[in-house]
Amino acid sequence: MVLRSCCKFGPVLVWFRLGYVVLLWLCVTHLRCARAETKTVVQKDAEFDVTYNDTVTSDNQTIYAFNHTVSRNKTEGVRVTVDVLSEGAESSPILFVVRQKQAVLSFQVPLILRGLYQRKYPYAHVGRTLCQPPTRSLTETQYFFVDVSTLSSLGTHYQLRISRVDSFTLHTDKKFSFTASPSQPQYFKYVFPDGVDTVIVKVNSEMTFPCSVMSIQDIQCPVYDLDNNVAFIGMYQTMTKTAAITVQRKDFPSNSFYVVVVVKTEDEACGGPLRFYPLRPDELIDAGNRSKTLDVVVSPAISSDVYVMGMLFCLGIFLSFYLLTFLVACVENKRMHRRREGLLNPADMSPAESGKPVVTPVSPYEYGSFVDNGSTLSSEAITDSIASDANFGYMERSLESVAGRSRQESLSSIEEDDYDTLADIDSDKNIVRTKKYLCVSDLARKDKRVLSKKYQIYFWNIATIGVFYALPVIQLVITYQTVVNVTGNQDICYYNFLCAHPLGNLSAFNNILSNLGYVMLGLLFLLIVLQRDIIHSRALDRNDLNALECGIPKHFGLFYAMGTALMMEGLLSACYHVCPNYTNFQFDTSFMYMIAGLCVLKLYQKRHPDINASAYTAYACLAAVIFFSVLGVVFGKGNMVFWIVFSVLHILATMLLSTQLYYMGRWRLDSGILRRIVYVIYTDCIRQCSGPMYIDRMVLLVMGNIVNWSLAAYGLLKTPNDFASYLLAIAICNLLLYFAFYIIMKLRSGERIQCMAMVCILFTAVVWGFALFFFFQGLSTWQKTPAESREHNRDCIVLSFFDDHDIWHFLSSIAMFGSFLVLLTMDDDLDNVQRDKIFVF
Repeated sequence: MVLRSCCKFGPVLVWFRLGYVVLLWLCVTHLRCARAETKTVVQKDAEFDVTYNDTVTSDNQTIYAFNHTVSRNKTEGVRVTVDVLSEGAESSPILFVVRQKQAVLSFQVPLILRGLYQRKYPYAHVGRTLCQPPTRSLTETQYFFVDVSTLSSLGTHYQLRISRVDSFTLHTDKKFSFTASPSQPQYFKYVFPDGVDTVIVKVNSEMTFPCSVMSIQDIQCPVYDLDNNVAFIGMYQTMTKTAAITVQRKDFPSNSFYVVVVVKTEDEACGGPLRFYPLRPDELIDAGNRSKTLDVVVSPAISSDVYVMGMLFCLGIFLSFYLLTFLVACVENKRMHRRREGLLNPADMSPAESGKPVVTPVSPYEYGSFVDNGSTLSSEAITDSIASDANFGYMERSLESVAGRSRQESLSSIEEDDYDTLADIDSDKNIVRTKKYLCVSDLARKDKRVLSKKYQIYFWNIATIGVFYALPVIQLVITYQTVVNVTGNQDICYYNFLCAHPLGNLSAFNNILSNLGYVMLGLLFLLIVLQRDIIHSRALDRNDLNALECGIPKHFGLFYAMGTALMMEGLLSACYHVCPNYTNFQFDTSFMYMIAGLCVLKLYQKRHPDINASAYTAYACLAAVIFFSVLGVVFGKGNMVFWIVFSVLHILATMLLSTQLYYMGRWRLDSGILRRIVYVIYTDCIRQCSGPMYIDRMVLLVMGNIVNWSLAAYGLLKTPNDFASYLLAIAICNLLLYFAFYIIMKLRSGERIQCMAMVCILFTAVVWGFALFFFFQGLSTWQKTPAESREHNRDCIVLSFFDDHDIWHFLSSIAMFGSFLVLLTMDDDLDNVQRDKIFVF
């Protein structure tokens, strides 16, 4: 029985004993873990400006207790400095936690900061400034604690020092020097004095590298003062040698702010070299010595009175041109009135004194020899020698007066032996336009009303283009400005930060205001053109002979387009300067291309009114130019394939345009073009050596090809980063070349330049010279990094409000206005000259 009972309860006893052993093992393990997690916590009363050398392990934790008196009227900074003296601490760093009344600051030493591609840089020496919460009491004693701990079982030796920063508060117009590094950032407090609403904070250094960041933050905890978090709040910008941020009181309710300076772990953001890629992902890289000495100074910005003076100065300059134009118009009107009175009342003077041609009774056969001494004498000596080739002028409308009939007969009084008497001599374009010597009358045969409507399309098209172009541009730059204001990233826009005066949400109001000249002078030019257009229309309505048959045919559509383009240039340049950078630089240049193209077209139209390009063709070509400008900005930097393609297209376009101009459009681009080229080369160069038929045109086109081929070679060899400016240089060089050729040929043909036109030419040349001087000062450049661009920033030079680039805006707008006046007045000397005696060149 006993044996049978033991067998029955044996398995139960085994499981019971096994459970008891497991429970005992768990209790022993728990006791060991509890004993292992027990740390020795030591709290010490510590003092300022005392260096504490100690060792920390996983078994002990040290707490340093500090207290100091805080005054409401005086702010003192408190700085924590830590050094780790033991080697190999990177695997088990020490954690420092600073517990304050309203803030907690924690960091590890060695401090690991990351760069690009997850590079890791350890720093064994760390210095941080404690955030100082505001106090409402006159004086208050505040306590803070520094906890030191680690998970390393080995002892790690460190040094701790807490010190006061006596010069924590910056004073107006007083420079303060300090040293910073990636692990030892610095920040200081500035309080707005009474009566000062805007200040400019400038940080300078003699050292280009290491790259650093200057930030403006509100008085609140925590302060973001490390490379990996400085961009989280406030306004900031990278810097090499200089940085400047304009700060307004309205943005800081506490009437004070922190100036934070952080040195970056790498220099790539400032255009510096990039370190090698680490061989192993977790490899630590020695950053070397990255300490940087800097100076900070806070200066009051300009007052509201300076804003008013700047705006009045800008308006005064350009309103003076309105006044000057009004005075010139009054003088000219008075002079014309006196001349009209002299013509209507010639009784008191002889016919020779009155300047009126002497008309004597002549027979109908003598009408062909009648010459108006006052209108054609200057060109008669020149045109006589080539009258056999040039006098194919004709009358487009019948005149009822006898003078009109006699005029028409005089234009057709040419000997039959002087030209080939083909029936279609006056209608076949190939015969008329390929004559060796052309006159304006040969290329002014189309109906004036048709041509007037054709050239008016230039104005309406550019007005439409301007509206559709400007609206999205304005929307985009407003978005840019909003992004800058919200994110605080001052590296988005390339301002001259030493002379960027904010107004409302605009960061650089002075750069926008200075573009007012383009708009005001463009409007003034439109008014001048409108006056001339009205006078010319009235002359046509009364069948004035000079308006009908003399001078360069007057078509004002291109002039209206030029004035509109100048106004649009001012508007878009202002939009660009809301936030200037490389992505929106085309806003500033698009209508510059338009202006250059329209000026070339106007010069060509003067002597070729019938064969000038239509508005649709011209704007399509300008659209292609702007398209290549965008491609060049986006893809052209360092892209040799793009430069090869562009250079080839540039040369081909030059050759096609040269052919078009040389043959006056009387050629065809078809499958037989190569056969005709070979035939011309064989007949004119191999079979017999004959010179060009149109020597003047050939000289111009050869010079143009040399200039354009040289520019294409320069672009291919140098590949400039600023493609938009390079393209604009091509347009300006071609415009200047054609203008110089026009002036030389005008003087060579015996024509003269009147006093008003000469004054405009000289004045414009001088103004362009000064304008280019200020343009090449280069206050900023988006071809470099924002930090490098700020090295070119300069202070204001006029009224403490306008900088060099603003002066460029003033002078260039005046120079463009003067250039337009030159084009408008340079052929006024021909107003009384018959068109069959005005040469085409």
